[in-house]
Amino acid sequence: MPKLHAGDISDFLAEPGHLVRIGTVDEDGSPRVTPTWFLLEDGMILVTPREASVFLGNIRRDPRVDLLIDETALPYRKVNVTGTAEIVHDLGVDDVWRDTYRRIAGRYIDAEAVERYIRATIDQPRALLGVPLDRAKVTSWRMPVGGEASTGIWARRYYGEGTRMATLSDG
Repeated sequence: MPKLHAGDISDFLAEPGHLVRIGTVDEDGSPRVTPTWFLLEDGMILVTPREASVFLGNIRRDPRVDLLIDETALPYRKVNVTGTAEIVHDLGVDDVWRDTYRRIAGRYIDAEAVERYIRATIDQPRALLGVPLDRAKVTSWRMPVGGEASTGIWARRYYGEGTRMATLSDG
């Protein structure tokens, strides 16, 4: 299956509009996946949970996370990051990193809407979390494009032994 090269991963993560889905573990051991806005900056994926967000509480208790950033149109690029979240700025110091929040929001809404949103929610404390990519396991995938072999649609391990696709993949 085709993977994205390091530069392709950075380019994809920099494209506006993609959401990150953050996987954490609830206190009772149940999985939780939360979609949210993000920004790739200084080698970290940054997110901004509000004070009462469950995933912030989960990360305080267990900072291990799994992040998925993907797209719903061809070539269906996907980047998966398994790592440890860090609290870059805790609740109550939003003014220190508000420009970072502007950059995050600006990936999803226009500049005027960003300012309205910030004014409307400025009294709601947020934290700034980061997941450093250099200390995470980063994997990627996309559909084959152009003349690439159709066997690349899945990793070889998924093709049953003796099947047509396994034979083509091995060939």
